[in-house]
Amino acid sequence: METELVVDFLLLRARADHAPERRLDVLPIVGPRKVGKSTLVAHACRDERVRGRFSQILFLRDRGGFTGHDDLAKFREGCETEHLQSLVPGSNDRDGGRFLLVLELAGDLDEDSWGGFYSACTRHLPSGSKIIVTSQSDTIMKFGTTTTTQALRVKFLSHEAYWYFFKTLAFGSTDPKTRPRLARLAMEVAEMTHPCLIGATMFARLLRDSSSDIRVWYKVLRFLREQRKENASRFGGHPFDLVNQRRPAYIGRMASPSEYAVFYDEQQCSSQEGVPEISAHDVMFGRVKAHGKFKVLGWRSHIPPYLSYVGTCEIQELKTTSLKRKRPCRCIED
Repeated sequence: METELVVDFLLLRARADHAPERRLDVLPIVGPRKVGKSTLVAHACRDERVRGRFSQILFLRDRGGFTGHDDLAKFREGCETEHLQSLVPGSNDRDGGRFLLVLELAGDLDEDSWGGFYSACTRHLPSGSKIIVTSQSDTIMKFGTTTTTQALRVKFLSHEAYWYFFKTLAFGSTDPKTRPRLARLAMEVAEMTHPCLIGATMFARLLRDSSSDIRVWYKVLRFLREQRKENASRFGGHPFDLVNQRRPAYIGRMASPSEYAVFYDEQQCSSQEGVPEISAHDVMFGRVKAHGKFKVLGWRSHIPPYLSYVGTCEIQELKTTSLKRKRPCRCIED
C-alpha cells in the first residue's frame, strides 16, 4: 500500500498554480531506523511508470548532518550519491528532463537548512521534477508540498504481521498447525526477535535448516533468551534497540559458549562499497577466531536498494570460574 502511495505521488502532475512560483512537489517519509524507508522508495523508483516519467533518479545520502547550501553542486559534494537512472532512452525529457531527487537524512533538519536546499533545487532542477526526503525525525513532515499525498509515516510490523513473516520463512509451505510443538517454539523465538526483520530472517532460516530437530529449536530459544538477559544486564536495553541506537550490544556465541562478542557502531553502506568477509552470522554460529576489534557484516539486503550494514566487533572471554577448564560443546553446523 505504501509503495502505491509513493508511486501515485511521483506520477501526479504538478498543479497549474505551482508554475508562477516554480515550486517542486516534496513527499516526506518518516520512520525509525531500519524500518524500510529506503526499500520502500527503491521499489517505487523501479516501477516502469516512474522510470518512464523521470529522465534522472538521484539518491543523495547525507552522512554527517544536513547543511543546506544554496549551491546544489556544493551540497552534493557532502553526500553519498547514487544514480538509479540517468538519461534512459524513452524517458520523458521535456523541460530538459525531469529529475527525481531522493534525499536520505541521517539526522534532524532545521528550516534554514531545508530552505537553502529547496531554493537551490527550484533554481537548478527542471520543471516537473520532484523530491522525496526520508528521515527518522518528524520535523520533515512540515516540508511536504502536496495536499493530495500526505507525508508518509512508516512503522514496524505489528506482532501479527511479523509472526506471519517469520513462520513463512521458518516453515515454508508446511502448515505450523501440523507441528504444534515447533510452532509454539517458533512463536517464542519470533517474540524475542520482534520487530527486527533482519533477526527474523536470520533465526527463522536457522530453524528451517535444522530439519525440524526440536533440540535445535530449544537451543536457539535459550540462546535468544540469554542474549536479551545479557544485553539488559550489561547495556540496559533490548539488543535490537541497542544496535539501532548505535550503542554497544552483547552477542553470544553458540558454537563457542566460553566467549561472547560486543558489537559496536553499526553503519549503513551502499551497494558500491566493499564489505567485510566475516559476518555476524559467523560470529554467533561459527568458530571465528579474531583478536582485537574487527569489522563484521551485520546484514546484506538482497532487495533494492541492496544496502549493507557493517559494524565493529570484539570477541571476549567470559570471566567465570566455571569456564577455567575447557569442555566440549555441541554446535550447529553453518
